[in-house]
Amino acid sequence: QVQLVESGGGLVQAGGSLRLSCAASGTVFSMMTMSWYRQAPGKQRDLVARITSTGSTNYADSVKGRFTISRDNAKNTVYLQMNSLKPEDTANYYCNGQDWRNLNYWGQGTQVTVSS
Repeated sequence: QVQLVESGGGLVQAGGSLRLSCAASGTVFSMMTMSWYRQAPGKQRDLVARITSTGSTNYADSVKGRFTISRDNAKNTVYLQMNSLKPEDTANYYCNGQDWRNLNYWGQGTQVTVSS
């Protein structure tokens, strides 16, 4: 059974930084495309950043230059380094993994709150 467990959320002032982690188990992590999504209250869940099994990345325009997604296949973990945080980055952040069968798995989410 695939499990994704996020950590690293919290409360930070505008301009600050946080690093989110997502640890995977029950799968061949190195073969998965991993993504971070976020969802603010009353809004849809949107893609923030994605990293493929080969290390290719893409980002939402709103976070380009501020956020960095990376992965450590030896630790079965994907990271989201978030710098220069803004109040509009406040949301629940979800880790997503898509395997080679195009099956999707989700973590439980971690709250990020940025105060102005």
